[in-house]
Amino acid sequence: MSENPASPSDPSSVSDPSSVSDPSSLSDSSSLPEASSAPEMEVPDASQQSAAAVAADQSHGQAADHDQPVDAVPESEKPAVTHGNEDAAAATADTSAEVADVDEDDADGDGGDDEGDPLDTEGESAADYLEELLDIADLDGDIDTYTENGRAHVSVVTATDILVGEHGEVLDALQELARLVVMTETGNRSRLMLDVAGHRDRRRKELQGLAAETIEEVKSSGEPVRLSPMNPFERKIVHDCVADAGLSSESEGEEPRRRVVVQPAR
Repeated sequence: MSENPASPSDPSSVSDPSSVSDPSSLSDSSSLPEASSAPEMEVPDASQQSAAAVAADQSHGQAADHDQPVDAVPESEKPAVTHGNEDAAAATADTSAEVADVDEDDADGDGGDDEGDPLDTEGESAADYLEELLDIADLDGDIDTYTENGRAHVSVVTATDILVGEHGEVLDALQELARLVVMTETGNRSRLMLDVAGHRDRRRKELQGLAAETIEEVKSSGEPVRLSPMNPFERKIVHDCVADAGLSSESEGEEPRRRVVVQPAR
């Protein structure tokens, strides 16, 4: 009995396609198993593995940098702060504060002049002192302050002349006390003028009349005329009137007997 060749439908019986004596018997190619088409895996060498590891580390570092805040600077990269830098920063802050403060004053309309007129300060200091004095003496009166001819003036408006005294002695003493108070508070010598109950205004008019009469007498006689003793305030009034008339005058004697001498024109 002759042996039959292995059936082509059984792939396991075909170990080598070339052993098939009749290729035509394999007319149906679909009956053969398909060869695997998967690509072969290439195994990287050691150098390629190292490059890949470095690239992975760099990629991880960049991702970490993106997560870090922008203004976060490592301590090692921060500039060292010296005392000079601290002083410069403090000076800059003080200057800025100062500029801000200046701008605020101008906005309020003060123009940066917080101290005010020193003469106004003198008048206010003297007025406060005199107001307390009136309260202690239980005297009624209003106090006015103003500046004139480069001096602070304080006027006590009252119906009594108890603070004037005979020939203005009490008034002169109060004026000196008020000047001392101003000098104590401001540290500067004061030339403040004090008037009570209008005494100095009345006295000014009397002295202006006296000076006019004396000027006429000197012009007519050509001889100097000596007036009665006066205080500095009264002598100043006479000197001004004489100068306005084109004559000269001088003071002689010692306080409180110092007086004005009107000289004829030369």
